[in-house]
Amino acid sequence: MVLFLNDIILIFVGLFILLLGVLIGVAFLTLLERKVLGYIQIRKGPNKVGLIGILQPFSDAIKLFTKEQTFPINSNYFSYYFSPIISFMLSLMLWMLVPYYFNLISFNLGLLFFFCCTSLGVYTVMIAGWSSNSNYSLLGGLRSVAQTISYEVSLALILISAIIMVMDFNLINFGIYQNMVWFFFIMFPLSLTLLSSMMAETNRTPFDFAEGESELVSGFNVEYSSGGFALIFLAEYSSILFMSMLFVLIYLGGYEINFFFYLKLVFISFVFIWVRGTLPRYRYDKLMYLSWKSYLPVSLNFLLFYMGLKIFLL
Repeated sequence: MVLFLNDIILIFVGLFILLLGVLIGVAFLTLLERKVLGYIQIRKGPNKVGLIGILQPFSDAIKLFTKEQTFPINSNYFSYYFSPIISFMLSLMLWMLVPYYFNLISFNLGLLFFFCCTSLGVYTVMIAGWSSNSNYSLLGGLRSVAQTISYEVSLALILISAIIMVMDFNLINFGIYQNMVWFFFIMFPLSLTLLSSMMAETNRTPFDFAEGESELVSGFNVEYSSGGFALIFLAEYSSILFMSMLFVLIYLGGYEINFFFYLKLVFISFVFIWVRGTLPRYRYDKLMYLSWKSYLPVSLNFLLFYMGLKIFLL
């Protein structure tokens, strides 16, 4: 009984350290983004706070969380207040899937849990947009929900193709199956489709229609300031970091405790930023066309192909 209790305490300590690491990673991802975008636009990024701007994320966090929390007088207060908190919690819950070889829980249905959490993330955006009681935020929320649901379909189908190759939902097994060759080479077109679907799923450029500054004044989070805005921001960057990790797990050799794994993870996160610095925003009808007329048929065809391949090999 004592051993069992110790195990549970160790699991919780491990989860706490993991989430602390994720939050620090998210903080430095924002710094990386600002630096990379700075150099892309031929200027310096943040370079005043601390050595070469290394303390900038912490000063931003202190500034945001100590500002006064304002809320619109006509807003639906409880929904307005709690939706960023739930959004942040959901994005952190995804990290329970990291397939460590020790201490943490090994999820046999890991990818199903991932689908559940990302699907629930849609509701927080919708409620945040609606409860602010502002036309701009409602429009931003609706656009974001339509986009996320559209790309979730192709995302699920692409991941099902990978699941069929492994015949398991546990993320540890993806590493075992990629000992000889990465799935990135076996499923090359699908892996690139997955990468752009992930960008659409996390509302990143060129798919950042939830935050159409030119027409919607920052989209669904227009009425949020201080802590609420910071939590939405943290949830978005935590999702970016997790999507990068998921891409590495499924297509770039799985989980391994070495420097190369983290290098791949940082590179995929860098690709998200690189795309933001390079590509202009899509037109909304083209975004929907891309999802339903391009990615959906491609992912369905590949799904049938890999099903046939698996049956043939069996």
